[in-house]
Amino acid sequence: MLMRLVTSMVLVGLAKTTSAATYSLTSNLIGQGFLNAFSWQAVADPTNGRVNYVTESTAQADGLVSVSGNQVTLRADSITVLSSSDPGRNSFRLQSNAQYTTHVAVFDIAHMPQGCGTWPAGEVDIVEGVNNQSPNLSSLHTSAIYETGNSGCGVQTNDINSFGLNFNGIGGGWYAIERASTFIRIYFWERGSSSVPDDVQYPGTSVNTDSWGTPAAYFPDTDCDFSTHFGPHNIIINLTFCGDWAGNSAVYSNSGCPSDCVDYVNQNPSAFVDAYFTFNSLNIYQ
Repeated sequence: MLMRLVTSMVLVGLAKTTSAATYSLTSNLIGQGFLNAFSWQAVADPTNGRVNYVTESTAQADGLVSVSGNQVTLRADSITVLSSSDPGRNSFRLQSNAQYTTHVAVFDIAHMPQGCGTWPAGEVDIVEGVNNQSPNLSSLHTSAIYETGNSGCGVQTNDINSFGLNFNGIGGGWYAIERASTFIRIYFWERGSSSVPDDVQYPGTSVNTDSWGTPAAYFPDTDCDFSTHFGPHNIIINLTFCGDWAGNSAVYSNSGCPSDCVDYVNQNPSAFVDAYFTFNSLNIYQ
């Protein structure tokens, strides 16, 4: 995943070197309104995962999506034993109906998918990781990415609680992305941390990223022409299994995961009971 901003780049740093701005709230997405802002994509997985992305009607019928108050939960199938002829484990891939350029998006996440074989990931990956391996990796992907196994250009978040089991153990937290004409910044704050900015924890009509401190990942346009590599993007929320990264035999075995990735995903549905996202809100500022 998890969460992708679909477009395409080169890297890095952590210093906050470009002045930020104040952004005004344009979308407060919670509950059913959150789901209404996205379309379901029942498409072939671009990362070659052991996954079957389903339609919204199938997800509803199979209990893979639910709304409880403001919260939205998206999960993978955790019941079905798969045969080699099945298309993959049923899961979700949602794409935002709106596209964004300069903006800030703040995701309040209570739970993210965990388990061997899982790959919540994309092109600008706010949240990305595999096989329960913390911390989070925030990545940008350029046009020529396939020779690197779709790995792109990434920065590890300097917080062991930013991904997977540890993230879920503290009740989640907030991820935010700020996209400007000359940089992209990604931020993470743990639930309960004293450093969470007020305008993140208690969303209002605007945010001022000048008060947010040092980002978890900073991508300037130093070595990459943003105007030719990044157009308007959609937000993607998805969960795949195995595939080009999580299913790589070395990556999978080095994660301490059992068996072969595809065999494990096929034969152990109960291992994916906790393979789900729960979102408290998504707030967009422009």
